Amino acid sequence: MVGTFEVGAVPYNPDGWGPPDSTATSLPNHPSNVPFAPFSRSDKLGRIADWTRNYNNPVRAKNPSDAVFDFTGDESFGFGAGGIAADEDPTFRLVDGKPPPKPKFGPRWRFQQQRQLPQRRDEEVEAKKREAEKERSKRDRMYHMNRPGGQHQRREAAVFKSSVDIQPEWNMLDQIPFSTFSKLAFTVPEPEDLLMCGALEYYDKSFDRVTPKNERRLERFKNRNFFKVTTSDDPVIRRLASEDKATVFATDTILSTLMCAPRSVYSWDIVVQRVGNKLFFDKRDGSQLDLLSVHETSQEPLPEAKDDINSAHSLSVEAAYINQNFSQQVLLRDGNKVSLDEPSPFASEGEEAASVAYRYRRWKLDNDMYLVARCEVQSVIELNNQRSFLTLNALNEFDPKYSGVDWRKKLETQRGAVLATELKNNVNKIAKWTAQALLASADMMKMGFVSRVHPRDHFNHVILAVAGYKPKDFAAQINLNTANMWGIVKSIVDLCMKLNEGKYVLVKDPTKPQVRIYEVPADAFDNDYVEEPLPEDEQVQPPAEDGENVEATIDVADADVKEATTEA
Repeated sequence: MVGTFEVGAVPYNPDGWGPPDSTATSLPNHPSNVPFAPFSRSDKLGRIADWTRNYNNPVRAKNPSDAVFDFTGDESFGFGAGGIAADEDPTFRLVDGKPPPKPKFGPRWRFQQQRQLPQRRDEEVEAKKREAEKERSKRDRMYHMNRPGGQHQRREAAVFKSSVDIQPEWNMLDQIPFSTFSKLAFTVPEPEDLLMCGALEYYDKSFDRVTPKNERRLERFKNRNFFKVTTSDDPVIRRLASEDKATVFATDTILSTLMCAPRSVYSWDIVVQRVGNKLFFDKRDGSQLDLLSVHETSQEPLPEAKDDINSAHSLSVEAAYINQNFSQQVLLRDGNKVSLDEPSPFASEGEEAASVAYRYRRWKLDNDMYLVARCEVQSVIELNNQRSFLTLNALNEFDPKYSGVDWRKKLETQRGAVLATELKNNVNKIAKWTAQALLASADMMKMGFVSRVHPRDHFNHVILAVAGYKPKDFAAQINLNTANMWGIVKSIVDLCMKLNEGKYVLVKDPTKPQVRIYEVPADAFDNDYVEEPLPEDEQVQPPAEDGENVEATIDVADADVKEATTEA
C-alpha cells in the first residue's frame, strides 16, 4: 500500500514576501536534533575539504565517501578524541594541513634564485642546450656590436662598392673563389738581388722607449716626397725587362695584395698587361692600393657617409698620411745616410726624397720563368757591426668606441691585447705589411701605435709606442704561410700566361670572397689626355673702352691668378 504525502497549507501574505506575522510566531527558534557548532564571523566556512593541495598523499582514501573530514571547531560532530571516529588511526588525514606554497614567480623570486637547488636534467637535453648555445653564439658573431645609436646590424648588410667601375663592354673570362687559394702551395728558392736604389737614414732607437705617458707628437714632413710608381712606369723595371732579366714584373704592394687576397674584405683591382712573352702587374692611378685600409675585417660597421671623418675612405687617407709621416719621424736627422748602388729612380735633381730603399729582387718560378719585384725598406740600423734593414709602419687608433680597447690605458700593461684586437680588425693590412717585409728580406718590422689627440680631431696625432717584430716569427704568429702566399701568385701567373696579348684586370668582388678576371680595351685606365690652353688670340677678352682699361684689367687678373696660386 503506497503511503500518502500531505502538503501543508501555505499561508498567503498580501503585504509582501514571507509568511504573515500571524504564522511566523509558530515557527521553531532552530531546527531540533541537528548538531550545531558555534562560530564567529572571522571563521572561514566556505571550504570544507581541499582536494587540490597535495596530489601525492600516500594515505589518500580510495573511496571519497570513506574519507574523514577534519572540521576545526569544537567536538559537537563527534570527530576527535572520544568521538565516534576514535578507533581510527590518529595519523590518517586526507586533507593536507600544511600552508600553501609561495608562488614561484612572486615579487621576491628574482632575489632568491640562488637559493634554489639545481635540478637534474637528462644528458640529451643538456647536449641539445649546448648545441643551441653554439648556434646562438655563432649568429651573434655575425652581428655587429652596438652602434653609437644602439642599433644592431649585420656586417653583410654593409654596402661595399667595387674599386673600379665595371664597364658593359668588358668581357669576364673567369672568377676564382678564395676557397681554392687556401689549398695552394709553392716553394720558391732564395731570391737574388739585382739592384738597390735610393738612400736610407738610420733608425732612432729612442722611439723604442716611447710610452703613453711620454707620448710624442706626430710631425708633418711636407718637404719630403713619396713615390707610388706603378710597375710599367718604373725605369729600372723597363731596363730589366729590355735585358730579359725576367718574365713577370710587379711591385711588393701588388704581390702582397695577391698573397693576402683571402683575408681581404674591401674591393681592389690589379691591371695585368701581357706584352709578348712578358707579364706586367700594374695598378691604376689613384688606386685603392696606394691607401691603407682601416677596420676592414672588423664586425663594427663604419659610417657610410664619405665625408665623415670615420668613414672607410677618410680613414684610409688618414692612415696613409700617418704611415708616411711616422716612417720619417723615427729616423735620426743628423744627415748621415747610407747610399746604395744607384740614387732614387723617381726623384728629380734637387728634390728631397723620403728615406726609402728600392730593392729589385728576382725569384725563380719555373725553369724558364722568373719574377722581378721592386721591394721597399724604410730604414737601416747597425747591429754588431752589421747592417740591418727595417720596415716602418704605423697602426692608427681613431676612436676607442669602435675597437673597444683604449690604447692609452692598455698599451703599457696589455700590449698583447691591443695587438690581438688590431689583428682582428685589420688582419689584411697587417698581413700585407708582413708579406712586404718578407719579400724585401727585412731584418725587423717596426710597428708604431699612433692615436688621435682627440677622437674627433683627425689632423693631430701622437705616437704612443713603437714595437719591433721579426718578419718570419710574426708571420708564424698571424698564421701567414709563405708557401701558400707563393702558391697564390704562381697560380695567377700561370693563368695569365695562358691569355692572349692585351690588357686585363683582376677585380676582387665587393660582396663575395672571389676574384674576377676581365678583358678590357687597350686604352682602358689611360689618363694621358691633357687639356691644352687656347692661343691668346682665340681667348675671350673682357670688354674695355680704351687701351688703359684693358691693360689695367689684365694686370688685375694676373695678380689674382698669382695670389690664388700662392694660396693653393
